[in-house]
Amino acid sequence: MTDAVSVQTLLQHRQKFPALANKAYFNYGGQGPMPQAALEAIYRSYEYVQGIGPFSEQALAWVLDEANKTREAIAFELAVPPETISITEDVTVGCNIVLWGIDWKKGDRLLISDCEHPGIVATVGEIQRRFGIEVDVCDLMSTLNEGDPIAAINQHLYPDTRLAVLSHILWNNGQVLPLAEIVKACQQNSTKLLIDAAQSVGLLPVNLTELGVDFYAFTGHKWWCGPEGVGGLYVRPEASESLHPTFIGWRSLQYSKAGISWQPDGRRFEVATSAYPLYAGLRAAISAHQQWGSQSERYQQILSLSKYLWQQLSQLPNITCLRKSPPASGLVSFQFTDGSSHRQLVLFLESQGVLLRTIHQPDCVRACVHYFTTTDEIDRLIKFVSKFQIAH
Repeated sequence: MTDAVSVQTLLQHRQKFPALANKAYFNYGGQGPMPQAALEAIYRSYEYVQGIGPFSEQALAWVLDEANKTREAIAFELAVPPETISITEDVTVGCNIVLWGIDWKKGDRLLISDCEHPGIVATVGEIQRRFGIEVDVCDLMSTLNEGDPIAAINQHLYPDTRLAVLSHILWNNGQVLPLAEIVKACQQNSTKLLIDAAQSVGLLPVNLTELGVDFYAFTGHKWWCGPEGVGGLYVRPEASESLHPTFIGWRSLQYSKAGISWQPDGRRFEVATSAYPLYAGLRAAISAHQQWGSQSERYQQILSLSKYLWQQLSQLPNITCLRKSPPASGLVSFQFTDGSSHRQLVLFLESQGVLLRTIHQPDCVRACVHYFTTTDEIDRLIKFVSKFQIAH
């Protein structure tokens, strides 16, 4: 395929995403824009349900079928059996299912890093308050460019560390953690491992069966570009019995003459009524990405584009990228070195149709590139960052 044909193919693919028509978008780590096919699938699903009657036997059969098809689509992308997948609303719900599902005892230890999302930090703090557990924090921020994240994690794994909660890709600086090595370290210590996969699913090629991770919580509305309100939780079969349901509803249960019991698979951690038409939207979004290329092909394109963005930012005066070498993900975080306001930059860029965001800790700006980001978009970002610098 020639470069000209490749560019034309990419531009045609981008037309599937209406939100890209009038802006340069760099917020995939916050929320991805949905493809038109996803929007249409959601509408058709709502229309169908209203047509048959939203509370009917036919509608119930449709709901169960939609859930099964969605589990299968997710499971295929993660290389796991569908029965290991619980459908949730987002990654935070998935993490909460695990965090509150463990039978904590006073004195138990839990390990997190200094780069976890505030939602996780706050949940861990509340568990500590209620159950009297000990919380250890390992320093991963300093390992972005130098240092050994495995050594930092091992330093805080104790005999009574029951759970480690870490991100596959750190949301603030884009560092990709060596998950296979982390799994091994936790298994050697008999510590269960919960991974916040908010930034990895849809970005990294992932085979959870091979990795052996215990719990992997993710969402569909970021790098998969699905609708907000649909995510999931993978529970390794061997870890399932260590987890008790906290959020309980009719989807968690199975019914027989003998009474009520838990569902035997990932449905055990699901609850009750959800916005089921969104399921079709997520499947359509996943399909749109598959039409462009494989997970590995998409990831390689992301790496090429994030390297280009990193190189262009590194050439600007009074700007430093947090990472001192080309990124291993689609997240590129940078800072002003002259005291200029990161928030003012983001507001200025949005007024020019260029969307990215600030991060509080560390204080920086984060830009995200997807496989269908263009170099023209990146050049536009660089141009307006330069204009902001001149004006300020």
